[in-house]
Amino acid sequence: MDVRREPEDAARLAVLIGVAAVAFSMLYLVSDVIELAQGGFSTPQLALTYAAEAAIPLFVLGLFAVQRPRIGALGFVGAVTYAYTFVFFTSTVVYALVNHTQDWSELTTQLGAWVTVHSVLMVLAGISFGAAVIRAQVLPRWTGATLIVGMVLMAVAAGLPDVTQTMSAAVRDLAFVGMGAAVLRRAQPQHRSGGSLRVGASG
Repeated sequence: MDVRREPEDAARLAVLIGVAAVAFSMLYLVSDVIELAQGGFSTPQLALTYAAEAAIPLFVLGLFAVQRPRIGALGFVGAVTYAYTFVFFTSTVVYALVNHTQDWSELTTQLGAWVTVHSVLMVLAGISFGAAVIRAQVLPRWTGATLIVGMVLMAVAAGLPDVTQTMSAAVRDLAFVGMGAAVLRRAQPQHRSGGSLRVGASG
């Protein structure tokens, strides 16, 4: 085994995680804005949502991995639970496509308590992951704080107008974009030099 390849491969993987976190978080925001603008679901919009949500479990687990070991057990539980909730939410997009569901309100009526339970889990997991990011000091602390704020705002805005809910979700998306951008900044110099990605220093 060529041990010289290991740091280079780790840097490439970190770049992939960073790009995914930035690109798919932005795509998720775009799908939310389109949904808001058209007043409900459409097949193209749901296709964008599906692509974004399907990637979330992967890049969230990747963001956890690049902060190991300093992110600790809280980060692990938060990342795994958050990833799980988006496996569920991705399946609801398929449900909406198959059943020609018109909007989020109709979807929550159709799926009942399942949406509520997974929404609560998502908020708790997001807060836990954000707190773990702050404590780990691998990625910038503001990204963890922004994720916590985004989760709280999404919980508070649940019964408010759609535009408020979209703005709250945008805060969450901003947090993950910031985390992804930080991973890219840390990984790219190491990738060019062939060095290892250091994930233990404060961000």
